[in-house]
Amino acid sequence: MTGVRSSTVDGVVARSARRTPASTALRYAERSWTYAELDTAVSTAAAVLTGEHGLYPGDRVASYAHNSDAYLIGYLACARAGLVHVPVNQNLAGDDLTYILDQSGSALVLTDADLADRIPAAFSVRALRDAPDSLLDAIATPRPFAPEREPAAGDLVQLLYTSGTTALPKGAMMTHGALVHEYVSAITALDLRATDRPVHSLPLYHSAQMHVFLLPYLAVGAENVILDAPDVNQIFDLVETGRADSVFAPPTVWIGISQHPGFTTRELGGLRKAYYGASIMPVPVLERLRDRLPALAFYNCFGQSEIGPLATVLGPDEHEGRMDSCGRPVLFVEARVVDEDGKEVPDGTAGEVVYRSPQLCEGYWDKPEETAEAFRDDWFHSGDLAVRDAEGFFTVVDRVKDVINSGGVLVASRQVEDALYTHPAVAEVAVVGLPDDRWIEAVTAVVVLRDEATQSELIDHARERLAHFKAPKKVLFVEELPRNASGKILKRELRDRFARGR
Repeated sequence: MTGVRSSTVDGVVARSARRTPASTALRYAERSWTYAELDTAVSTAAAVLTGEHGLYPGDRVASYAHNSDAYLIGYLACARAGLVHVPVNQNLAGDDLTYILDQSGSALVLTDADLADRIPAAFSVRALRDAPDSLLDAIATPRPFAPEREPAAGDLVQLLYTSGTTALPKGAMMTHGALVHEYVSAITALDLRATDRPVHSLPLYHSAQMHVFLLPYLAVGAENVILDAPDVNQIFDLVETGRADSVFAPPTVWIGISQHPGFTTRELGGLRKAYYGASIMPVPVLERLRDRLPALAFYNCFGQSEIGPLATVLGPDEHEGRMDSCGRPVLFVEARVVDEDGKEVPDGTAGEVVYRSPQLCEGYWDKPEETAEAFRDDWFHSGDLAVRDAEGFFTVVDRVKDVINSGGVLVASRQVEDALYTHPAVAEVAVVGLPDDRWIEAVTAVVVLRDEATQSELIDHARERLAHFKAPKKVLFVEELPRNASGKILKRELRDRFARGR
């Protein structure tokens, strides 16, 4: 009887396939899939994963790969087979990559041929595409899939790794039911329609692109285009030829769009919906975009992986007078602003945002202490400082945790500090995010030296130990770091001082 009442991630696509089987669901490169073909491919891939690789419900399967149709099929196949999908940032390498594969207990890694040599030999590997015997090749001949037990809404379907404030990422345990609720929230808050023509260019390992846009758009039956990356010329081509009218991108990409030579000369009137999020959009950039395309509807999306990730939305008719706001909670989210004791604060007062929602994760994989800390007082504590106004709109003013949001990717300052501390010339270091025209927040190291060293030397040192996007964009040298009476480094003071250029 459980399955009668359950709604699963793969079931979202199966329903669209039954409703409009011949409609185009997906385009990637030269390939296209109808909804019926996509649904069949998902079942075949589920049969491959369980049959050829001997995987059982609950086993974890990591995806360490570039954007493609095969990436989506791999995710949906895991969902259909009752496996737990583990999306991994394909820019990670070395210890960062090994930690997630180890901590998740992944039994198999789905990857691309050009990334396979980064994966430790201890892990089983299956190519998604562009390699002999890839998953894409294996599903060319359809085969039936009949699971012993169909997944249920309460089963885990994905571990979304989020850095938080420490060096070690945490895997947010997402169930089918949590994500399906989030898809409905996204559909209603973002006005997603089957007639929209969305383009998906951000990495599919990122929860926003996958769970706020691609899966909800598949749920409503839209025609989706996946790109390898947010290439502005490709996006302009798709808009001009009528193949795309809806785009999601972080502010860093919208800045690039607004500054692109073609922005003022290309015919972009077909662009109807512009979604942004993942970091703060500079108001002047938003104004420049709106001046050039006055009919374009802008939506600000805010949240975090643990809630699926969409928590609030500022709609196109809500921007006037509050363009720095992240909007109001979506359909299935209840949010409050509280003080350090967990008591709700008056409107207009800054405090931590806490959530209740069926979209929330079940906790962090194999991290009971971190789970207990995040889920306390019957609310999930987000770590974001915000102000709520009398009309229910939220404005994020700071972060409780020292996480840097650089170009929409979260970087834990502690991990960068640990890498720099391994350099013999570094006596003390504090890593903060400073305002930046391109990155919104640039990873910046403020260093006290014990011996001579240059900025480029320290940046190169960090890059040898971290993924390049985590390495500092800039190193600033000081005589001493500011501290409070208890000896804690005052990072806010550093941010204020250097943001003013003093």
